[in-house]
Amino acid sequence: MKLKEVISKISPVEIIGNADINITGVNIDSRQIKAGHLFVAVKGTQADGHNYIGKAIELGATAIICETLPAETNESVTYVVVKDSEDSVGKVATTFYGDPTSKLDLVGVTGTNGKTTIATLLYNMFRKMGYKVGLISTVCNYIDGEEIPTDHTTPDPITLNALLGRMADEGCRYAFMEVSSHSVAQKRIGGLKFKGGIFTNLTRDHLDYHKTVENYRDAKKGFFDGLGKDAFAVTNLDDKNGMVMVQNTKATVKTYSLRTMADFKCKILEQSFEGMYLDINGKEVSVTFIGKFNASNLLAVYGAACMLGKKPEEVLLILSTLRSVNGRFDAVRSKEGVTAIVDYAHTPDALVNVLGAIHGVLDGKGEVITVVGAGGNRDKGKRPIMAQESVKQSDKVIITSDNPRFEEPQDIINDMLAGLSTDDMRKVISIVDRKEAIRTACMIAKPGDVILVAGKGHENYQDVKGVKHHFDDKEILREVFQVD
Repeated sequence: MKLKEVISKISPVEIIGNADINITGVNIDSRQIKAGHLFVAVKGTQADGHNYIGKAIELGATAIICETLPAETNESVTYVVVKDSEDSVGKVATTFYGDPTSKLDLVGVTGTNGKTTIATLLYNMFRKMGYKVGLISTVCNYIDGEEIPTDHTTPDPITLNALLGRMADEGCRYAFMEVSSHSVAQKRIGGLKFKGGIFTNLTRDHLDYHKTVENYRDAKKGFFDGLGKDAFAVTNLDDKNGMVMVQNTKATVKTYSLRTMADFKCKILEQSFEGMYLDINGKEVSVTFIGKFNASNLLAVYGAACMLGKKPEEVLLILSTLRSVNGRFDAVRSKEGVTAIVDYAHTPDALVNVLGAIHGVLDGKGEVITVVGAGGNRDKGKRPIMAQESVKQSDKVIITSDNPRFEEPQDIINDMLAGLSTDDMRKVISIVDRKEAIRTACMIAKPGDVILVAGKGHENYQDVKGVKHHFDDKEILREVFQVD
């Protein structure tokens, strides 16, 4: 594609050189540059791409998008100067990969909790309806049945557009993706056209990056602000930020709720560890999910599917056949009658939701033992709160290591313990070794008790000092329980 076509959606301040040259690829990582590529120099949180312009040219870049020209320019290279290179990346990538979202219906899911579950269930539902479908999520990306490993909730704009481009080329009709607050703030979704957006909820998370809850909220809201008038926005009325999210959107707004009048309404009629019996918009349906938060997630799936033109009866029928997402309220049962739940809950609110769901089913007929930690090099302020919420709704709590990253595990545990009173400490022990912590929980559990292993969910590794060591909560539980 000619450079002048690639940059057709941005407004350069200045172009130095020939805009009629052929571009064979677009990159923001200078290490991935090949001959004929366009390098976009972005000022990131970790490094400034402007420092790598020389390296990109050495590797064969023939065009550069930058905010400031390097001290020395190369006559054989075309420089495109822009006001905001971060804003340019998504638009350039979308153009280069043939505007993939004009060829498929893309729905984004944002919020603190529930994104993975909702996006994955929509992907599974629409595949069961017979469509080719794409998925971009924390757990894994899929182009219909092809699995593509992932490192980020929302990839960088170039990876994202390449992925969506492949989905469109391979005949996908729909794509569902998690939209993280980082991706909105860093303009990773710039240039994409969304058919719809779903808001789940908003609680404390990622304050290490956003600094304040208001900044975090506004990043999420920015996604809905950018939706077009031919799109839809399905928002959660049970969250105080539900209507804040959509107050400036041009999209058609629809609401969902378990508590109040809404376009999509749900009531839990019965629940057990096998599932729930729900009333959704006056129709009864049996599902294999547990807890109010999952009823809310399923309602969002129902609402989005209806907004995509599917018949309510067909949506409910498929909803009854869907299974929980890996690492989200994932149950392992021992032969002796102990139930262990593995869940990705890594925020205070997610812990409250999962523990609330467990108590809703237990109804006082067994004890709850919670194994919980907190991630290193992330929001330290939520650590004592997570310990407090665990203690409030558990009979015993084992505080352990999660992904310590570059921090000492014991320091993270100490931050969590700092939130607890002397009374709280009577039901708390700390075991740094996560495997030993899970084993201990299994040893002290009695038939009828429930163990919650929180924080890592689907992850099959522990991140220690920059190295990912194999570690799978479910694997360890199956080993201790001696079940398959």
